[in-house]
Amino acid sequence: MKIAYINADPGVPVFGTTGCSVHVQEIILALLKRGAEVHLFATRMGDDAAADFSGLQIHPLPPLVKGDAVARERCALAANDALRTALEREAQNDAFDLVYERYSLWSCAGMEFAREREIKAILEVNAPLIEEGCSDRTLINREAAEEVAMRAFRCAQVITAVSRQLSHQLEQHPTARGKVHVVPNAVSPGRFNRVVPKYVKDKDDFVVGFVGMLKAGAGLTILIESFTQLAQKTGAARLLIVGDGPERERMDRELAARRLSDRVQFTGAVSPDEIPRLLASMDAAVAPYPPLTSFYGSPLKLYEYMAAGLPIVASRIGQIEEVIQNGTTGLLVPPGNAAALANALHELQLSYDLRARLGRAAREIVQQHTWDDIVRFLFSLVELDKEPVAPVAAR
Repeated sequence: MKIAYINADPGVPVFGTTGCSVHVQEIILALLKRGAEVHLFATRMGDDAAADFSGLQIHPLPPLVKGDAVARERCALAANDALRTALEREAQNDAFDLVYERYSLWSCAGMEFAREREIKAILEVNAPLIEEGCSDRTLINREAAEEVAMRAFRCAQVITAVSRQLSHQLEQHPTARGKVHVVPNAVSPGRFNRVVPKYVKDKDDFVVGFVGMLKAGAGLTILIESFTQLAQKTGAARLLIVGDGPERERMDRELAARRLSDRVQFTGAVSPDEIPRLLASMDAAVAPYPPLTSFYGSPLKLYEYMAAGLPIVASRIGQIEEVIQNGTTGLLVPPGNAAALANALHELQLSYDLRARLGRAAREIVQQHTWDDIVRFLFSLVELDKEPVAPVAAR
């Protein structure tokens, strides 16, 4: 089976360290594991691919020009010609059986190519990129971006949305209606088996962990406030923050002002391979999202926390309520409520039995949410896999 995997988004390096990049890597790995001949067409590669990606055939797309936002948008739109040429060139050797694309603002040539050649086509949508671009004022030509999205939606055979909340937004578009299926994030549980912790801690320490981009909307202010309250309850509390981002300096200043710097460790950005050992260094993990008006994500960190057998405290918001069963696989608290988050963490700190029970149940549940399961379901949607597969979102 020959598959074209397209990622024309310059903000998502294929071999990067953020959740977006990990998502790309895991889908490609799952395709390769099924014995597919995978051709990657991407604007930005990132770091060198690991040995696991041997056999992946890479076709770099032209990088965006440097300059103002208008020039970059025009360049990104013009890159459709280069993508089409690359697809046509490779198809001369042997036809593709599937075109799979991660939706980006300016790319539609992949889906149009698939429709013209009558090739099965899946468009994966992970965020409402037009709305995001307008809200943070990085998108200049909204009308053109909407036209590109409509062209891509129209030509896609199947559109996947990373959450039920996002699927509802996509269904408002006439060219997407009736094609949308919910396909959340997943995990490769085997990565978390028999892992040696990266850090050795004192036996009385209680290490709270956070993994993710340090940016607005991640609940970092709530995290600091709740950890402050927890530290006032117990001298055993420690905080391990895995990731980097624009909020790092502000967090450093805030923790120093609260005299908590000596209890907090930042790792900076790390490779996906380091995540299991870092999670093994934690006693509990958090996803402290604020009360956002539109929460459409499928946090990869939740699935990794669960695979590591960690007890989780997370905000009761969006898809998180579907992933975490309160009191069974984790504890849910009102979004933005630092006191509730601190109290839940203190409850976990006081009870090893509770931590163990929640962690075991979380790890058991996540065995049903693997990337292999995701690809099997995707293949069933376009009838590349004749065996019936239950919807991933319903598991």
